[in-house]
Amino acid sequence: MSDARSEAPMLSVEDLSVVFRTDKERVHALDGVNFDIREGETVGLVGESGSGKSVTARSILGLINDPGRIESGAIRFRGRDLTDVGWTDARGDIAIVFQDPSGSLNPVYTVGNQIREALKIHRGLTGRAAREEAIRLLESVGIPDAPGRVNAYPNEFSGGMRQRAVIATALACDPDLLVCDEPTTALDVTIQAQILDLLDDLQRESGLSILFITHDMGVVSTVADRVNVMYAGEIVERAPADRLFSDPAHPYTRGLLASIPSVGARGDRLLTIDGEVPTPNEAPTACRFAPRCPKAFEACDHVHPKHVDQGGGQSAACLLFEEEHTTPVTPETGRPGVADTHSAAETDGGTE
Repeated sequence: MSDARSEAPMLSVEDLSVVFRTDKERVHALDGVNFDIREGETVGLVGESGSGKSVTARSILGLINDPGRIESGAIRFRGRDLTDVGWTDARGDIAIVFQDPSGSLNPVYTVGNQIREALKIHRGLTGRAAREEAIRLLESVGIPDAPGRVNAYPNEFSGGMRQRAVIATALACDPDLLVCDEPTTALDVTIQAQILDLLDDLQRESGLSILFITHDMGVVSTVADRVNVMYAGEIVERAPADRLFSDPAHPYTRGLLASIPSVGARGDRLLTIDGEVPTPNEAPTACRFAPRCPKAFEACDHVHPKHVDQGGGQSAACLLFEEEHTTPVTPETGRPGVADTHSAAETDGGTE
């Protein structure tokens, strides 16, 4: 976890909406997504599979292809709107590390060859200079015997070493922003910890800004300065990491935290959130989490919530915090209203 060096955002994602068109439907993969990343900080983006995390990552890199398209919004990198001016000039400034290192490395080329290709494209290095820099990059990510390993093929590396090689390839661009899309999911716990330590070391040495995307709340608690919680294409809560984990506001965030296994937790069953993330095939007109929410009330079925400031840099998009939309409990609906939901929010820590 870093100490953010500047209050001015390096990257600002503003009201970003991405739609995928098929013969049968329009999938609103992202709807009005907003967040920013400052110099030298790590920002987490968390949520279940299908929440829109990877689409967000690909949007930032300009990797949304047909049938998808960025329908509206802006992606500002150092003041330039990339959706307007294009991604060509920013390719070397923003790099990405994907979840599966085996899918990121070409099996028929040596690891060194793939790093040298990135060095040639982004930094104009060739020949001996490129080889020496490739070796230095492998050494920087902790690859043992880098001069010998530079000529090895990906299948000669372990899973952890392949991910280190992918990170080295991303660093060949000398980026200012590193987008990490589930970079530790395919790794065992020990190797996962090594990769997280590596990213922390690299950030401290070079001042990298990092967008860390994961569904693992335990991982994001150790790496992020600030966290954005995503559900069905929307950011439903944002907060500094310590505040999010100590005092989550949105029922979805509470559910995610409650589902984390804990040594010594009472009870035989792991708590879960019933149901699945829906496929958003229309613009939001209600709370998308309402069908799964234990605190939903009548207005949640027809009012789309807006972010409400919770103080301390925290906000949540939930009708529990919008007084004009809360209603009392009625025998007809049997659903909790403002009195029940607020009392529950005040007493339920959500992390037992």
